[in-house]
Amino acid sequence: MFGIRFIKSQPTVHLMQFRAGKVVREGAGQSFFYYAPTTTLVAVPVGSQDCHFMLELVTADFQSVTVQGQVTYRISTPRQTATLMDFSLARDGQKYLSEDPQRLGDRVTMQAEVIIQQAVQALELKQALRSSALIARTAQQELAAQPEIEALGLEILGVSVMAVKPTPDIARALEAEARESNLKAADDAVYARRMAAVENERAIRQNELDTDVAVEKKKRQIREAQLEAKAAQMRKENELRAEQMSADVALETSRRDFVEGQAANSRTLAEAEAYRVGAVMQALEKADPRIVQSLAAVGMQPGQLIAQAFGGIAEKAERIGQLNVSPELLQSLMGAGAGHAAAVADPEPARSRRERQ
Repeated sequence: MFGIRFIKSQPTVHLMQFRAGKVVREGAGQSFFYYAPTTTLVAVPVGSQDCHFMLELVTADFQSVTVQGQVTYRISTPRQTATLMDFSLARDGQKYLSEDPQRLGDRVTMQAEVIIQQAVQALELKQALRSSALIARTAQQELAAQPEIEALGLEILGVSVMAVKPTPDIARALEAEARESNLKAADDAVYARRMAAVENERAIRQNELDTDVAVEKKKRQIREAQLEAKAAQMRKENELRAEQMSADVALETSRRDFVEGQAANSRTLAEAEAYRVGAVMQALEKADPRIVQSLAAVGMQPGQLIAQAFGGIAEKAERIGQLNVSPELLQSLMGAGAGHAAAVADPEPARSRRERQ
């Protein structure tokens, strides 16, 4: 009504009111009434904005790749941006009068594409495929330092490279190469595992052999100790046997000496007895045989005397014509001999026995 209107902006929009070429009011999230015929409104969005891009680039080894990503930025100095680009609103306060707000994102994307292209052209295909983070970091740093970005009052919040893809043929070739490499790595892993198993088996066998050698060495030491013990025992037994033999030899020597002494004594006694008998015989050779016989009969028993008498009769049998011995005489002689023997056995007279009875 009468050209007076009301406008209300969002907190992410920096609203400026121009009148007669001067800023009379500005700020984020402003709301006020204004007179449309004499007022120009400039709305600069200060929130973060995303610009997506998809680039067909060539690497250093002349391989085509597709780089896909986005750039996130915001307007940090709205008045500076408004002096270089037209952000004025139409009379209805809803639409922009120019296309500069849309071209701002294209200008940022153009700068990012130039930087990313330079980064990709400096890399070979395999390096580029693995360097998305490096490309994004390089693009963010260089893009923030661009003079045009600074002149527009922009702040680069981030650059993201979501994918770096080769052509389908190259992708299949790389997949085949990677697959073969992985298969070779798997084969190498199997070979390494088998080699490790063989090495472990060899180590186990070596340990077993070392154990067997140690056991045999220990057994040999035990056998040597046993042999030494047996040798020591045999030496001790030999020493004891030698001592026993020495003792036996000494005993035999003492026995021999004793026997020799006994023999010498017996010989001496025999010589003395022979000498005595010889002396007696020499004395008896000169004596009358009857005297010698009488001396021999001294102390003889009656039986012996009777036997001697019969012996003398037998010596002179040629002179005796006939000798009659009655049984009574023979019995009396035998009884006398028996009685004399009993008397010798029991010297006590028979009378004394009768008296005791």
